[in-house]
Amino acid sequence: MKPYSESCDENRAPILEVLRLALKGRERLLEIGSGTGQHAVYFAPEFPHLTWQTSDRVAMHAGILQWLADSTAGNILPPLPLDVCNDDWPQTRYDAVFSANTAHIMSWSQVQCLFEGIARVLEPGGVLCLYGPFNYAGRYTSESNQRFDSWLKSRDPHSGIRDFEALCTLAETAGMSLQNDYEMPANNRTLVWRMREQ
Repeated sequence: MKPYSESCDENRAPILEVLRLALKGRERLLEIGSGTGQHAVYFAPEFPHLTWQTSDRVAMHAGILQWLADSTAGNILPPLPLDVCNDDWPQTRYDAVFSANTAHIMSWSQVQCLFEGIARVLEPGGVLCLYGPFNYAGRYTSESNQRFDSWLKSRDPHSGIRDFEALCTLAETAGMSLQNDYEMPANNRTLVWRMREQ
């Protein structure tokens, strides 16, 4: 049965509005953690000039391929195997990277691997768009996020909502500068960093 994520349907329209701004002029995008594949099949047709490369752990590929098979978009590529710490990252360079709802389900060491890998594949001037819930100055932005964080940690003590400042430190170390921090519905954000020109 084709996998389905209700949150993908709920958040896709506001994310698309941010991507319309962030992806102007972009040609090659790597999506990290494509999940069910729903975001790819919704977003890619909105950017016909752009090639959308899906990726995730191999266990997720069958579901992604089901969604891709039902899509008429011609600019989505089949998923690459990508476990951020354990798989080889693509040799291809990209001028955009997108990832949604990944940082809080990863361990902190995996988040570090994520930014280190992005630094290797993102071209100078390229953008990283990261969607999800984030804390600011170590504080939750809502009671619902606090409850969500407790639920995450009950499933996996190494997961949890990440601090904005810590992510910005990783991004800076990777050569990226924060461009925008967009407020999104349901106490989420979309953070956009840009790889500095060399």
